[in-house]
Amino acid sequence: MGGSYLVFALALIGLIAINVIYFSKRMLPGKYLAPGLVFLLIFQVFVVGYSAYIAFTNFGDGHNGTKADAITGIVANSLSRVPDSPTYAVTVVQGPNGLGLLTTTPSGTVQVGDPKNPLHTITDAQLSGGKAVSAPGYTTLSFQDLLTKQTQVAALVVPISANPNDGAIRTADGSTGFLYKSNLSYDAKADTFTDSSSGAVYRDDGNGEYASSDGKKLSPGWTVVVGFKNFAQAFGDQSIRGPLLSTIVWTFAFAFLSVFLTFAVGLFLAVVFNDPRMRGKKIYRVIMILPYAFPGFLSALVWAGLMNPQFGFINQVLLGGATVPWLTDPTLAKVSILIVNTWLGFPYMFLVCTGALQSIPEEVVEAAKMDGARAWATFRQIKLPLLMVSLAPLLISTFAFNFNNFNVIYLLTGGGPTDVNASINVGSTDILITLVYKVAFATASGRNYGLASAFAILIFIVVATVSVIGFRRTRALEEIN
Repeated sequence: MGGSYLVFALALIGLIAINVIYFSKRMLPGKYLAPGLVFLLIFQVFVVGYSAYIAFTNFGDGHNGTKADAITGIVANSLSRVPDSPTYAVTVVQGPNGLGLLTTTPSGTVQVGDPKNPLHTITDAQLSGGKAVSAPGYTTLSFQDLLTKQTQVAALVVPISANPNDGAIRTADGSTGFLYKSNLSYDAKADTFTDSSSGAVYRDDGNGEYASSDGKKLSPGWTVVVGFKNFAQAFGDQSIRGPLLSTIVWTFAFAFLSVFLTFAVGLFLAVVFNDPRMRGKKIYRVIMILPYAFPGFLSALVWAGLMNPQFGFINQVLLGGATVPWLTDPTLAKVSILIVNTWLGFPYMFLVCTGALQSIPEEVVEAAKMDGARAWATFRQIKLPLLMVSLAPLLISTFAFNFNNFNVIYLLTGGGPTDVNASINVGSTDILITLVYKVAFATASGRNYGLASAFAILIFIVVATVSVIGFRRTRALEEIN
């Protein structure tokens, strides 16, 4: 509730500020700056700030709600049917909070509720044969709808009252319901669960879970702030630290080699096709930019097919039926990724290098020739320094892009081959961004958004540091120029 009021207060302050800016004649510059500032706050500052907050919590599967939600979930997960439960005539309805039950007790009382709102008595329901079949504000599901949503209906749990110990109504067929009670009794004053069969007592362990003295935990838990626990786990747990450090090293190597190779190939081709003696330059340039014209994700999938060990064109045709494991061997998979990324990236470098070369004044080159400088010396001492002044920011941004180049890694190898010794889902070719994705969305042990956000903060710090250092070096090049 407090979070809702905070959002409302921030929205209200923002609305007032925008109205003041646009209805005031003295704030003309603000009218042009406000839209960009709003988008910056929403899509940059808020995203980074929220990710930083999640990095210090246990948010993830089993810990994605409030404590009240966890208590309700624990009770719902341990429900069993009361042996002599009375039969409730029920009608499955669709309400503001999703599916719910419209019930008619054996005494004729009509009640309605859903998993978030316990049953409460209503008097304006429509009856048919002594059974409530519809109620204002709710839509009764037809027989066909019941068949379509059979799984959701069977899992539907509607509490009898606000006290979870009173039990809940469940239905298997959508027409009759029975009373279910949990074998876990919740004591609101002591904030404990007691197992009626074993006598075990579960208490809040401070980590967003109810746990017994022998370490057994109840699920689900709830979201709490855990401080630097995620960072300590990332760098303190050997089964995570080793793969993480390897991933960081490979991420830097991949980003640096991708920039170097694409720049080297693009610059070489730009120099060659910028030679005035070259004929048919326009045709060659069109051919050179073809890889850049196709969608990157599609090209990565095509390359994955070409490098297939059993059926790929490279092994079957070019290598005469060889079975080279291009995408399954840890070393060859990395080489394959660099080859494909170079093929995808060199056309862009070719274009910008061509434009930068053509912008160099001919007088400077002619003066070097008259001073007796050879072609290599002219390129190394004059053209390359001038190129770096204009291309250095581009190379820095390209490094940052490849540092987070999710598509080529995920579509080509999926981050594999998988490291079976790691406690997280990580492979030999994973870079930090694919590791974040796997930890957050594609892990068999459950999604861990807190740990994934900690990795994301690490990426942010590294990229920001590299960018700051790089732009300082760019200013040094400008001073030299």
